Amino acid sequence: MHTFRNIRQILTYCKLSNLLQQNLAAGVHTGRLCLKQNKLWHLGKINHVALVSPDLDKSTALYRDVLGGDVSDKQALPEHGVTTVFVKLGDTKIELLHPLGDKSPIQSFLEKNKSGGMHHICIEVDNIEEAVKDLKAKKIRILSEEPRIGAHGKPVIFLHPKDCDGVLVELEQA
Repeated sequence: MHTFRNIRQILTYCKLSNLLQQNLAAGVHTGRLCLKQNKLWHLGKINHVALVSPDLDKSTALYRDVLGGDVSDKQALPEHGVTTVFVKLGDTKIELLHPLGDKSPIQSFLEKNKSGGMHHICIEVDNIEEAVKDLKAKKIRILSEEPRIGAHGKPVIFLHPKDCDGVLVELEQA
């Protein structure tokens, strides 16, 4: 476990988000440099990193045939406008995304990034309903009114990248 001598070391080491930096500056911590708050939800592990692919078959072959990954079958998710393939990596995954349908949010990403690229990171939470309430109270924009069922059959929400240091963050119920 790493021992920190001051808040500056913590902020440098963790590259904490602007929101957490503001909370620390406002004194939202207890004990000797303790960062945990008494709250009703907590972040868990990274569930997956999502990559947009202009050619899902080619990307699937890369991870399966060239890199030797354990790759799932394609899964169409019309309610999200995507087709997905998951590459299992120990206790986390890579999610390969490809547009599905005319109104796919992934299509506009591909128009700006012809070769594809990183789309979002998914982090598990232990109580998504409480996370939604808490994040809304902290003025973090959520891209849907309510959690929707994601590719793993669990509730998910997406946080606006402008509120998350330029990264689209998906939270998934653990």
